Amino acid sequence: MMKAQIIKLDTALYFALYKPKRGPWFKWLMLMLSKSGNGGLYVILALLNGYFMGKVGVTFIQTVLVAFAIERPLYFVLKKHFARVRPCDCLAVKAMLTPSDKFSLPSGHSAGAWLYATCLMEVYPVLTVPLIIWATGVSLSRVLVGVHYPVDVILGALMGSGCAVLAIGILGEL
Repeated sequence: MMKAQIIKLDTALYFALYKPKRGPWFKWLMLMLSKSGNGGLYVILALLNGYFMGKVGVTFIQTVLVAFAIERPLYFVLKKHFARVRPCDCLAVKAMLTPSDKFSLPSGHSAGAWLYATCLMEVYPVLTVPLIIWATGVSLSRVLVGVHYPVDVILGALMGSGCAVLAIGILGEL
């Protein structure tokens, strides 16, 4: 009973957020936010950190590697376990982009963005507000481009930030 209510609420929230008739600037912004969470940016920023920021940069790279080593297997297990069909594939809506797979729960983009932002906040606390805005934007964009439900991105964000906190704790103990 509770599961059906959550799905119904999640679908209602999806339709409250997903509005395909928005202007071209809005679509462009959502696509850019979504693409910023694809992963390539993570590698470039990590390498730049390692090169230019010395010990802090190396600590950041180590933290990100441990966090992703925890998050990626968890992500794949949960994606397969839940096997939740994407809204663009079952609700007769047209997504603004083609997703990389057919399942939506959890959101990998949200997990990755929150993981990365949390790791960056740990070494650069002055960037906390912009990083929260960016990670929230990546997560929200996944709903607004039509490929995720709100619960998908919320669980992805919790998973990503949780894996980052775990990695920070593990490396702090070493």
